[in-house]
Amino acid sequence: MSGWQALFYKEILRFWKVSFQTVAAPVLTACLYMLIFGHVLEDRVKVYDQVSYTAFLVPGLVMMSVLQNAFANSSSSIIQSKIMGNLVFILLTPLSHRSWFVAYVGSSIVRGLAVGLGVLLVTSLVTTPSYVAPLWILAFGLLGAGMLGTLGLIAGLWAEKFDQMAAFQNFIIMPMTFLSGVFYSIHSLPAFWQGVSHLNPFFYMIDGFRYGFFGVSDVSPWISLGLVSATFAVVAGIALHLLRIGYKIRG
Repeated sequence: MSGWQALFYKEILRFWKVSFQTVAAPVLTACLYMLIFGHVLEDRVKVYDQVSYTAFLVPGLVMMSVLQNAFANSSSSIIQSKIMGNLVFILLTPLSHRSWFVAYVGSSIVRGLAVGLGVLLVTSLVTTPSYVAPLWILAFGLLGAGMLGTLGLIAGLWAEKFDQMAAFQNFIIMPMTFLSGVFYSIHSLPAFWQGVSHLNPFFYMIDGFRYGFFGVSDVSPWISLGLVSATFAVVAGIALHLLRIGYKIRG
């Protein structure tokens, strides 16, 4: 087993040993969102023709769960290791900054997709969305989990205590997630807020992901794919640079 594989395996075990908290709990949270919003708004909101509001809600909740848990995985791992002082043991290994990146982001993708799949399986008991273009679902699922896993890595490197990490998640990640079209189509918003939504990269992740289920979206999936891929490339470049210079992890 190579170095990056060992670190990747260690990160998988880290969240899987407490899977009731890291996987089952987020699935339950997403299902509660669906039950509440679906029950209240099912007969009041019509988004796409021949698509019920509850069915429309499912892909958004799946993607929201993927994004939030991918971010939580890498960010919590780095900040816990820094505060507990055991990050030094990884620093002593001959792992390159690329190995760190692949292991931490890769494990975040696994956790994000595991939670997303769990949400999809449980919500299928209530409503079963169609799968018009499964390759789009896979592409945006992987890109979304990878981007948020990378953002979590950057946040974990930047933060020096849990309060800073909580601020990053509460004031950046959560608002961008909830204002990305999880619960609504942006065409239902006033013109100003539609413009603001188009500046949110999370919107393109969720809109492209939803296209894979229904074959319809608020913007072209190719535009979403291009913007998400470009954003991921920029964020990955920043993360790799921070790891290479040992930002806040080396004396």
